[in-house]
Amino acid sequence: MATSFDKREEGFEKKFAHDEELRFKAYARRNKLLGLWAAELLGKTGAEAESYAKEVVLADFEEPGENDVLRKVTKDLEGKATEQQIRAQMAELLAQAVAQVSKSG
Repeated sequence: MATSFDKREEGFEKKFAHDEELRFKAYARRNKLLGLWAAELLGKTGAEAESYAKEVVLADFEEPGENDVLRKVTKDLEGKATEQQIRAQMAELLAQAVAQVSKSG
C-alpha cells in the first residue's frame, strides 16, 4: 500500500523526467535552428540547409555540454561570424526553442 510520501515521491520523479525530456527537446530544437541560421550564412538552402542543420544537432552528442556544437559552428562559419555572435545567437535561439517546445507540450 503506497503512502502519501511514496505518491509524492513518484510525482516528483515523473515531473523530473518530464522536465528533462523538455530540456532535451529544447536544446535539440535550438541546435536545429542554429544549424539553419548557420546554413543561411553559408549560402545553403533547401535540403542542403536541412542536412547541415542535422549535422549541427548530431554534433551535440560528441560530448556533454554545448561546446561541441559551438566548436563545429564556429569552425564552419570562420570569417562569417565570430564566436561571440554565435554564442549570442545560441542564447536567443534557446529562448525561442523553449517557447516552441513549451507550446507543443
